[in-house]
Amino acid sequence: MNIEELRLYALSKEEAEEGFPFGEETLVFKVNGKIFLLVGLESHPLQFNAKCDPDRAIELREEFPCIIPGYHMNKKHWNSVIVDGTLTNKQLRELIDHSYDLVGKKKSRAK
Repeated sequence: MNIEELRLYALSKEEAEEGFPFGEETLVFKVNGKIFLLVGLESHPLQFNAKCDPDRAIELREEFPCIIPGYHMNKKHWNSVIVDGTLTNKQLRELIDHSYDLVGKKKSRAK
């Protein structure tokens, strides 16, 4: 997965928006005004932060060396994913889906 594939996938999510609230080097995707994905545009290899259920986050970090505690994020709830070929595109999309679903649920509860 490259940056453009990641971007298009994130934007395919219902009500997903992109922006640069932290500067030109970090592309941020939000749903309902809440961040579900951050991408460092200067990172080589590609790297992104995704929200994750705390228990699942620990399991993923133990299983995959390319998944580490979220850089500059709450390490209990966020993972940094290094796109180095270890994970398939399907697995990467599942991580994005999980993050989107976690953030999107908050809208349902508020209603």
